[in-house]
Amino acid sequence: MIIVRKTADLKPFLMKGVKGEIKEPYSLIKSNTQLIFVVSPGRNGIEFNKTMGYFSNFPGMQTFQCLYGSGILIMQRNDQLDEAKEFKVVSLNAGRQVLVPASWGMCLVNTGNNFLVVLRNSFLDAKYKDVKSLVAKKGFAYYIVEKKGEISFAKNPNYRVHPQIMTE
Repeated sequence: MIIVRKTADLKPFLMKGVKGEIKEPYSLIKSNTQLIFVVSPGRNGIEFNKTMGYFSNFPGMQTFQCLYGSGILIMQRNDQLDEAKEFKVVSLNAGRQVLVPASWGMCLVNTGNNFLVVLRNSFLDAKYKDVKSLVAKKGFAYYIVEKKGEISFAKNPNYRVHPQIMTE
C-alpha cells in the first residue's frame, strides 16, 4: 500500500510562518513487516523538507536504513513534561543504518537534492506512534534550516529547554 502525505498533513509540524511549498512532502510504502519512507527534496521556506515524525511507544528498538539519497535522522527524548531532554542528529547516506531506542521521537529530513529513501524494519500500528506533543509544540526542539547555503539549526520557540545537539 502506498500513502502520499500532502502539504496539509505536514503543516502542523512546520516552523511558524513557513508555508508548505512542497505539495507531496513524502510517501510511505507499507507492507505487513516494514515501511519505506520516500522524502521529496526541497524546502518549505527555509526549513528542509521532512516527515511529520512521531514518538515511539513500541517496546523495542527500531532500525532505519538509508537506501538512497542524503539527509538527517532527528532523534529526541522528552521528559515527563514533554520538554526536550536529549536531541541527536545522525547524517544519512546510502547504506547507513541507525537504531532508534524505545520511547524516542524521530523524524527524517531531506537535506539533499534527490529523494531520500529510508527503510524501517517494522510496521508500527497507530497505537505505537504518539504525535500529540509534536503537534502541540509544532515539531521537535530544533528545525533543520538553510542559512547562507548551509545546513543549520533553528530553535523551536515552543520548547523552554533546548538541549545541546549531539551528532553521530
